[in-house]
Order: sequence, then structure tokens, then C-alpha cells
Amino acid sequence: MRKTVKQFAVLTAVLLVFALFNACMYFLLTGRLANNFSDASQSKMVDVAKYLPHVPESDLARIDASLQLTDNLPVLDGAAALLPVYAAIVDNVYPPGSVTYEGGSFSDDNYYGENFAADSKMQYKNTVRGYQAIVDGTTDILFCAAPSEAQKAYAAEKNVELVYVPVGLEGFVFFVNENNPVSDLSVEQIRDIYGGTYTNWAEVGGADRVINPVTRLAGSGSQSAMDAFMKGREIARKSPFAVTGASIGFSFRYYMDGIVDNDSVKMLSLNGVYPSAENIRNGTYPIIAQFYAIYRSDNDNPNIPILIEWLLSDEGQTIIEESGYVRIR
Repeated sequence: MRKTVKQFAVLTAVLLVFALFNACMYFLLTGRLANNFSDASQSKMVDVAKYLPHVPESDLARIDASLQLTDNLPVLDGAAALLPVYAAIVDNVYPPGSVTYEGGSFSDDNYYGENFAADSKMQYKNTVRGYQAIVDGTTDILFCAAPSEAQKAYAAEKNVELVYVPVGLEGFVFFVNENNPVSDLSVEQIRDIYGGTYTNWAEVGGADRVINPVTRLAGSGSQSAMDAFMKGREIARKSPFAVTGASIGFSFRYYMDGIVDNDSVKMLSLNGVYPSAENIRNGTYPIIAQFYAIYRSDNDNPNIPILIEWLLSDEGQTIIEESGYVRIR
């Protein structure tokens, strides 16, 4: 009998330990993660298949372009956020057959441009590899945001001078989960969040949740834009508990609103101004970035200046606008 009582007491103690452990896990983790507004940090792949030139069902801006190139075709490449622009240029100005694929056809796994053949006049290396390609001479015109300091240093190391021609405008935006009650922040509040001054959403009018400030890959267009936005201020090291909190992320307006089209996140107004195309056009949105057509100054392809001049014409600027961005002229 005594042995049975002892076994029962041990079993009861084990159950109490498990109950106490589960209660602690709920209050410390599960309770915080429930409704934590964190999927703002989840990025989606660009569906390259939607932006293939010379494919009738592609989602590209199409006009009756007066410029038609047939030879000496510059190789175009660029950031994921600007894929609709340079793909539309190829579609409107280059002849069919100028975009080629390894194996002869487009692959559904072509997330990072792996399937574009070496002789294709359109590539898709994105910002980090794209800047290296323009310096190394395998790309003729790169469509990107401003470079990072490391990318400038790489060009200087290779003794390459790059020419940056502004061709359009875009808003640099911050976004949160759609259920986050915060919809507007000031520019200084954003800097204070990433600088570590604010660590809880309650400090900026939100719920009692730890702030999880998400950053991007070093050298990407959005991370370089963020570094410039911070104006020399260091991005603070995140709290170990940030993963249990609610995220804030950053990107470019049309990439979020038009390309990935993630319904579970919302873009924030800054200083009371929403990042709409109209507010970028009229200059009221506080963070407006230029994007560029970039080429090497020693590139002697005669069609580079012709193509860029056309891109700055009314026809080219119409392509920019109808691709979802804001014309610079």
C-alpha cells in the first residue's frame, strides 16, 4: 500500500511539473505569439513567369513604340522590384527571340534567373549579383536603386566608372501585419525603432508587443535605401525576444503593392502621408527614391545612349508609369 501511495505521489509530481512547464511556455511564448502580427517579415518570390517579354499573356506595359532595335541589343538586368520595367522595354523595343532560356524554354523554377541563357538579352540577377555583373561587363544596362558603399567600392577596385541615369521615382515604404493597429508613424519614430530607442509597439501607439525590426540582405536595393534613410545612425542589435513580437519591414512601394501583392501586410503612412503613386508624384510622401539605368562609362555599345534617351522620352516614361511606377519627367 505504501508503495502504491509513493508511486501515485511521484506521478502527481510529474504531472504538476508538466502543467507548470506548459503554463510558463504559454505565458512566456505562446500567449505572446498568438496574434503577434509577425508575418510582415515573410517575403514572397517574384513570379518571373508573369513578366516574360514577347509572351501575350504577360503582365507588361505595352505601347506602340517608335524605337525598334534589331542588332547590338544591350543586355538588360536589374532588381526584382524593377523587373516589370526592363522586361517591358525588351517586350516593346527588342525583336522576338532576343530572350532565350537554357534548354530552350522557361522553367517554373527560374526564381533567380538561373534559366536565362548566356546569350539572352534579358537577365534576372537581382541587385547584389546585378551590380557585380554590370561592373564585370556581362550586363550592359542595370535597372536598380542607388548602390551600397560596398558596391561602389567594388567598382572602384575594378577601376570601373558607372553612369547613373535617373529614369523613375519610387516610394521607400515600411509595412506591418494587417492586424497591427499602428497605421502611421513619423520618420523619426521609424529611425528610433531601428535605432533601438523604441522596443515595444505600445511606445508608438500600438499593442503591448515587442517590436521585431526586420532587415534585408546587405547590398540589396532596399537595404541600401534603409542604410541611407538612417542617415549614419546604426541599426541596433535586436532583442533576443524580438522573434516573439510583432514585425516591421521595409521595401519599395510597387514591389509590395503590385508585384508580390501580399494581402496580409499593410504599408504605413509616414508623417500622415500614405505612399500612393499620387503622393510620390506630388512630392508629399517623405521618402522618395530615384531608380536608375546604370551602365559602364567605357561601354561603346551605340544603342545604350539611344535606349536611355528613348526611356526618358514621353514613350519611355509612359512605360515607367504603366509598369506601376512614377515617371521622373
